[in-house]
Amino acid sequence: MASRGQGADRHILHTNAASGEHKRMRILLTGDKGYIGSVMAPMLIQEGHNVTGLDSDLFEHSAFSPLLADIPSQKKDLRDLRVSDLEGFDAVIHLAGLSNDPLGDLNPALTYDINHHASVQLAKLAKEAGVKRFLFSSSCSTYGAAGSEDLLDENAKFNPVTPYGRSKVLVEQDVLKLADTRFSPTFLRNATAYGVSPRLRFDLVLNNLVAWAYASRRIYVKSDGTPWRPIVHIEDISRAFVAVLNAPMDLVNGEAFNVGRSDENYQIRELAEIVNEIVPNCRIEYAKDGSPDSRCYRVNFSKINRVLPDFKPQWTARKGGKELYDAIKQAGLQLEDFEGPRYKRISHIQELLRCGLLDADLRWREPVVA
Repeated sequence: MASRGQGADRHILHTNAASGEHKRMRILLTGDKGYIGSVMAPMLIQEGHNVTGLDSDLFEHSAFSPLLADIPSQKKDLRDLRVSDLEGFDAVIHLAGLSNDPLGDLNPALTYDINHHASVQLAKLAKEAGVKRFLFSSSCSTYGAAGSEDLLDENAKFNPVTPYGRSKVLVEQDVLKLADTRFSPTFLRNATAYGVSPRLRFDLVLNNLVAWAYASRRIYVKSDGTPWRPIVHIEDISRAFVAVLNAPMDLVNGEAFNVGRSDENYQIRELAEIVNEIVPNCRIEYAKDGSPDSRCYRVNFSKINRVLPDFKPQWTARKGGKELYDAIKQAGLQLEDFEGPRYKRISHIQELLRCGLLDADLRWREPVVA
């Protein structure tokens, strides 16, 4: 089963011919209340799909705006699922997990338990329940410390540098083994996300730079600005998942796709300069102890455009930066808002732990009945 590189190209005539009506599916969307899921859910509904959510809702108190879609959703931990939770679905879109490098570093063993083991168990349960498609939200962070010399395609060597990145690699490797003619896993390696969401995050590079610029008139760069990073809007990530759902199953079975645009690879200092042009009366400031980030990679996104012509990304860093600035300005956010526990994932989890609302395994504590 081809999984990494250009294997899907053999089906290119098939996909170009497969136009017209797409099958409406019953979809289980894990992480439906998260940063990406809260944007993806209404897009899936607009496509005519029947969407059910599943989310432990660790960030229920981190809302930036009301959810855009009212879908049935289970509040359930990914680690506690049974086959019965997966029965009757045509596809699983798996977004849920500890969602970035700092949060993954908080407790690496727990990161592997949730992001790796629970994700693989979810895929096994889905296959046992008769689910045909499994779309996994992977990451370009799987390439890790790759340097900036070459644009990396899906054949590039994995080189993750964090528990978060390593967990994504392990899921891809283990879930691929489940692929057969009845069960089709697809791995979407998203570039670094940005953009406005009902569950907005400010621990992502472009979101953070714009927020700092608005609240302090400083564009605060925490590295030396040299690392390369591909970025992609969360709406375009959602469009990629829709394109995979619309594709013939044998076209995407066992395949990996980098999700983004090849012309949206930037050095961090370039993003700072873009923000400086968007937010008035700002200056760029580099952290005194800033050093090169070991996470440095440039990515080639030609495969997804070639194999899945339904995927048509709409956003650029400049357009997204303006969207972020307008939303932050309208909300009147202050520095303590986006650097504190409300919108910063790791700070929010640490606050829930400190208050005793979560246990050490990041499970909600049962309320004490008087």
